[in-house]
Amino acid sequence: MNFTRWSARFPGTQRRAAARSEHAAAQAKRGEGAVPAARGAAGRAAAADGGPADPTTAGVGTGPGAGPAAARPDTPGAAAPALPSLDELSVREVLGRLPALVALVHGPEHRVAYVNDAYTAGFGPRPTGTPAHEALPELGELGLLPLLDQVQRSGRPRTAKNRTAPGGGSSYTVTCTPVEFPKEPHGPDADQHAHPGTGVMIHLADVTDHAEALERLRASESRQREAAVTLQRSLLPQELEQPDDLRVSAVYHPGGTEAAVGGDWYDVITLGAGRTALVIGDVMGRGVRAAAVMGQLRTAVRAYARLDLPPHEVLQLLDGLAAEIDASQIATCVYAVHDPSEGLLAYASAGHLPILVRDADGVVRRAAEPPGPPLGTGAWLHASGTIALGPGSTAVLYTDGLIERRGEDIDEGVAALERALAGAQGSPSVICDRLMRALGVDADHDDDVAVMVLQQPDRTGPEAELFHNAALDLLGGIEAAPRARAFAQGVLSSWRFPVELCDLGVLAASELVANSLQHGTPPMSLRLRRTDRRLIVEVTDGDDHLPRRRRAEPGDETGRGISIIATIASSWGSRRTPGGGKAVWCEFALPDKPPAG
Repeated sequence: MNFTRWSARFPGTQRRAAARSEHAAAQAKRGEGAVPAARGAAGRAAAADGGPADPTTAGVGTGPGAGPAAARPDTPGAAAPALPSLDELSVREVLGRLPALVALVHGPEHRVAYVNDAYTAGFGPRPTGTPAHEALPELGELGLLPLLDQVQRSGRPRTAKNRTAPGGGSSYTVTCTPVEFPKEPHGPDADQHAHPGTGVMIHLADVTDHAEALERLRASESRQREAAVTLQRSLLPQELEQPDDLRVSAVYHPGGTEAAVGGDWYDVITLGAGRTALVIGDVMGRGVRAAAVMGQLRTAVRAYARLDLPPHEVLQLLDGLAAEIDASQIATCVYAVHDPSEGLLAYASAGHLPILVRDADGVVRRAAEPPGPPLGTGAWLHASGTIALGPGSTAVLYTDGLIERRGEDIDEGVAALERALAGAQGSPSVICDRLMRALGVDADHDDDVAVMVLQQPDRTGPEAELFHNAALDLLGGIEAAPRARAFAQGVLSSWRFPVELCDLGVLAASELVANSLQHGTPPMSLRLRRTDRRLIVEVTDGDDHLPRRRRAEPGDETGRGISIIATIASSWGSRRTPGGGKAVWCEFALPDKPPAG
């Protein structure tokens, strides 16, 4: 086979050859100018020096500086070398020397016309004249046979990247280019193996090194993502605190394998006196840095929650800390406090999505207080709002990964979550799973998601007998302490507590009321509350100065009340109330019930 004649058949080769012919003709025409004597003298001078008489045959033009001396300034008088023509190159020789694998096929069955030495070294000898699906089985295993059909039909090149050879060996980037074979004569004397019309040149570039580097990069990214996910999960609570009056469940779902882990987080914090703080937040960004910032914010929230401050004051402290941690990092957060005695959920939001509450009748409401700016912005006074959370109600706190979708308004996502919450029934963990499925969160979800569901149970029957409240308003005066002791004695006896626990409860009520009478201002009240796990004694008054435990001297007649409370109770604390006063409380753990039988 003479491959030299194919060079004129590659796309664009004919146009380049025609352009060279026209350029040579134009030069020859310019040589027949109005001064033939000068042209002839220049030609004779060039011939005397060993150069060509006709400048067009040497590939150089005429004019100043265009002679042989200009072509080889370091060798005066030397002849300019002739430029080779591409038509003189052998296609077989060029393709044979390529390090890439090259094969030529022709006809509708893609019969093999040629494979170069590199192809033979890579896949072994291949017979010519045989269809590609038989002679070149590796093309079928690389998925290239349909590509050959496309190239032949469209007449346009096609490229397939990173195709791995059978057995997981080398990887190739394959380019298929259409070629035109020379027309062969028809008739009884025509060659039966003539190449009919069009074919395809298959060029396989070995990109194994690139593929292996890409695989190592993916493995490194996978390890980094696993490290970030591990860090993220280790910074989240391993087990949620379960308050007496709430049922709480939360779930964290990292983004799919192509998404780096984010900074979503949540927490449940028992504050004492039956109150519970619930918090959820989102640190914008990806990777270990976002997870680390999240861990610092969660730790800070737990510390600030111990101060038992209103929600907006906690966010105010957190806002300043976020700016100190990383001023360029944006974080959102909603902090809520549930008080079972009042049946309310007090909350404050820093740029976070609204809390949703479904009432016992199935109506879903949004928290109405508008959110403030994200954490770290500073110069903003956050505000607290409240939303009712009565028996049988369910509340949902969540991050934007649950509802945010590309091309959709975020309000549409919140509305979709409202519809899903209205029909979701079951325990908090079941509702978490149903909301995730309803919103389309799966293993390939492109963002991480945190969801927290809390329920205020509607207790009936024997379970309801384990939860009681009793309150007494104190008008002050010397009769307030005896009234408080008598009230506590009667209530605790009716709740059938052991005698020892009744005595401790009465002593605690007496000490707290005496402390309020001496250091507080009206109005005052005593509240007793029992759950299935503890007894709570709480006294409120109108003074906002919080008591602190101090060491009384032997001669002091006062100052021992709080020390006594701290000694006999399981825990105690104090907080400022929204109306401008304070509440001082203590708790007693109930004794375990003896096993039945």
